[in-house]
Amino acid sequence: MTDKKYPARMTQAPSLAGPHAGYMPGFGNDFETEALPDALPQGMNSPQKCNYGLYGEQLSGTAFTAPSHQNERTWCYRIRPSVKHSHRYEKINLPHWKSAPNIVDEVTSLGQYRWDPLPHSDTPLTWLTGMRTMTTAGDVHTQIGMATHVYLVTDSMIDAYFFSADSEMLVVPQEGRLRFSTELGIIDVAPQEIAIIPRGLVYRVEVLEGPCRGFVCENYGQKFELPGRGPIGANCMANPRDFKAPVAAFEDREVPSTVTVKWCGAFHETKIGQSPLDVVAWHGNYAPMKYDLRTYCPVGAVLFDHPDPSIFTVLTAPSGQEGTANIDFVLFRERWMVAEDTFRPPWYHKNIMSELMGNIYGQYDAKPKGFIPGGISLHNMMLPHGPDRNAFEGASNAVLKAEKLDNTMSFMFETRFPQQLTKFASHEAPLQDDYIDCWADIEKKFDGTPGKK
Repeated sequence: MTDKKYPARMTQAPSLAGPHAGYMPGFGNDFETEALPDALPQGMNSPQKCNYGLYGEQLSGTAFTAPSHQNERTWCYRIRPSVKHSHRYEKINLPHWKSAPNIVDEVTSLGQYRWDPLPHSDTPLTWLTGMRTMTTAGDVHTQIGMATHVYLVTDSMIDAYFFSADSEMLVVPQEGRLRFSTELGIIDVAPQEIAIIPRGLVYRVEVLEGPCRGFVCENYGQKFELPGRGPIGANCMANPRDFKAPVAAFEDREVPSTVTVKWCGAFHETKIGQSPLDVVAWHGNYAPMKYDLRTYCPVGAVLFDHPDPSIFTVLTAPSGQEGTANIDFVLFRERWMVAEDTFRPPWYHKNIMSELMGNIYGQYDAKPKGFIPGGISLHNMMLPHGPDRNAFEGASNAVLKAEKLDNTMSFMFETRFPQQLTKFASHEAPLQDDYIDCWADIEKKFDGTPGKK
């Protein structure tokens, strides 16, 4: 019988990735892995009879007719087909997890907002009950846009599983360590790492070290991909080899279990008699991945000026408009600043994108105070923002020598859609009511004198 504190262990394939036990390297690679010898058919996808009495089943992440360079699918060889892990569904309520469109009449999303870290609760919380939606954008029904969440997790899911039919999930831990036991294998993540969980993949979330807090970008639209590097060339930024997919792992357990499905913004539950994590072997390019943010190689100005923040893009989810993302995931990590005669922090600006930032650890250079680890800020589309007075004065008068921006890691979920605040974000989350005042004491310096600086 399963210990109610610790979920069952999965039978895992040997790793083919050298020092990275349990993982295979390469973003978008076509992988093959088996947890039992000869479980994976060779030379074909759907033999008349699979070894070990397994069932062959394809999981498609794109339309069958998607262009070859975008087409994603994985063939799974499993103990039971997925139809055995689905029964009659009953709608359930997860009141803090919202989907777009979620426009609340009494909530004003127009403004510059910042929140302190969401506090941990004395109430036991799992991945499902601990999700707190902060903003939504677009429309989950037409599969465009996104939602941003903070998760607060204290307890593992026991004989309980989840998948989202709506979305791909980008997970950014800030505190604690989580394990994602998925149909295709095991992914462990900690702060300074991320996980990407594809749409439709069944998984269970376990606490390895808690309590856990972090951020989630729920992507309704096209999948995340690596951004084009253009003139930068083949190297730097996020390199494909640093993304890791799990080796095959499976459970063969007959125990009453619950599967929760997110479908068109609503949650439904079905009861089954076994673990659905029963894929013994698989091959394909539609798989969960993890990535260590410390392997991100920043690129910046080496003579003058501050480039656009898009230079720090880790992943992008494209839209139908070339060059304008449904979502960009942007990372601001430690780096050297060397630009001459230049205001080095991010400059004042407003743009068409809506920017939600989260602080993983340390201090963000444009906001030395108030934006603390675990905190969030939101600057919606076409709303001005930039350094506060202290940051501006400090950077304007600093001695411009080579300087290491250290002890910092923050990120941005950026989208072309306006991000609508949830009622929770407006009324329950620890909103800093005085955030807008951080620009109030910026001084007028203009006096008509030519050449004044």
